Amino acid sequence: MGYLADEAVGTSVFLAGALGKPLLVEGPAGVGKTQLAKAVGMATGAGLVRLQCYEGLDEARALYEWNYKKQLLRIQAEGDAWEDIFSEEFLLERPLLKAIRSDVPTVLLIDEMDKADVEVEGLLLEILSDFQVTIPELGTISAVRRPYVVLTSNTTRELSEALKRRCLYLHLDYPTPERERDIVVSQVPELAETLAEQLARTVATLRSLELKKSPSIAETVDWARTLVALGRAELDEETISATLGVVVKHRSDQTRAAKELGLP
Repeated sequence: MGYLADEAVGTSVFLAGALGKPLLVEGPAGVGKTQLAKAVGMATGAGLVRLQCYEGLDEARALYEWNYKKQLLRIQAEGDAWEDIFSEEFLLERPLLKAIRSDVPTVLLIDEMDKADVEVEGLLLEILSDFQVTIPELGTISAVRRPYVVLTSNTTRELSEALKRRCLYLHLDYPTPERERDIVVSQVPELAETLAEQLARTVATLRSLELKKSPSIAETVDWARTLVALGRAELDEETISATLGVVVKHRSDQTRAAKELGLP
């Protein structure tokens, strides 16, 4: 699937499926956590259901909510319809419920879990333990077919022990220059391998600096594609100066990078 995984990653992915356990993947932004979940889905032929976490995410956006407008219209049309408005007809599935009720192979990606409020973790405990959801008006809905669950975290806050107990754990860090060179070559085959190696080592140097935002793997690949588009055969000072904005996105970071790399 184009995802270069080492033995630790491959073992963790296999065990999550074999044991039916969610896989919690932590690490800095841009190391391939989300892409790993997508690669698992492609490799297994499973559909991908993604819950993107953010501050203020609640049950209505993550799990389910009722179609209030449709319920109101039913009440207005039929008068005495209170017992009928809390039924499947009026239920709006959100990502968590959709994954639980899917009868086909599904990868549930809960992305950037650390950005959600702590209350969302409590919402997930029942789902990750028993793969079921309790809806007061309808009762308990158990998974027809257990989804393969991947949670990602950029570690901006510590996740609860209760959540971690329910998961297998995998930490991803930035790859070595050699591994990143291989990633670049696989994603941008038209780039010369020597230039890919030069690119990977330059990015490693940038990541060693105290930047506001270190370059992600995706940005390294974008830089490689930039060099191909410009027809550059060498990553010299002129080329770096002209294209540094592809991987360094803050003015202060660019100043620091230019000084470290000896750019004019």
